[in-house]
Amino acid sequence: MGKIIAIANQKGGVGKTTTTVNLAASLGVLEKKVLLIDADPQANATSGLGIDVQEVQLGTYQLLELTTTAQEAIIKTNSPNVDLIPSHIDLVAIEIELVDVEEREYMLKKALAPIINLYDYILIDCAPSLGLLTLNALTAAHAVLIPIQCEYFALEGLGKLLNTIKSVQKIHNQDLDIEGLLLTMYDSRLRLSNQVVEEVRKHFSEMVFETIIQRNVRLSEAPSFGESIIKYDASSKGAANYLNLAEELLKKNKDKI
Repeated sequence: MGKIIAIANQKGGVGKTTTTVNLAASLGVLEKKVLLIDADPQANATSGLGIDVQEVQLGTYQLLELTTTAQEAIIKTNSPNVDLIPSHIDLVAIEIELVDVEEREYMLKKALAPIINLYDYILIDCAPSLGLLTLNALTAAHAVLIPIQCEYFALEGLGKLLNTIKSVQKIHNQDLDIEGLLLTMYDSRLRLSNQVVEEVRKHFSEMVFETIIQRNVRLSEAPSFGESIIKYDASSKGAANYLNLAEELLKKNKDKI
């Protein structure tokens, strides 16, 4: 059975989409079959994998409305072994449309049930909020990966996210684990970056990934070419970081898959 991992943090600009796209590409290169679900109305993961957002006919919006099946919404990407359920700006309306629907938190879980065995990993790129979209992702997921940027205010809001995860565990999904906290945008030259790493490791020790994602120009350039860092520049520091993360994730899950 595939493992579903939601990549979530209600703060914007922490490297959620960068992590989802490049972790998916890295797992694909390591010969795992991956499905990326873009559950963010900004659709950056969709365009980051070379898909024209304006051309999207079927995607996460129709999936959550249950007007299409996951099989129908899946498209191929330019990354080996990586498929995608794309997003579109329309997705912003789903929170209002589902507000009176029964079991609205379980829409994504129901939609993914028929395809869960077709993939080794299903990664969900969550919106930067704790609304119904993110709640659907956390209810469907087996685990949540939380990117934290090595900058001032890094831990701000983390308590709120952890409380949300606790309440999802209590009410909607008792099997939800925390896959780990991932430190992103690290710059070894900055004292602040090193302080954040120290602080996060001190507070959350075992929960923090060994791999740290460093600031890297190539990493920020890749999305504008519609490519993952693996495809854009496999020799860059960013590519090495995400391949290390993928290997660490596989090692961690060896006994569970």
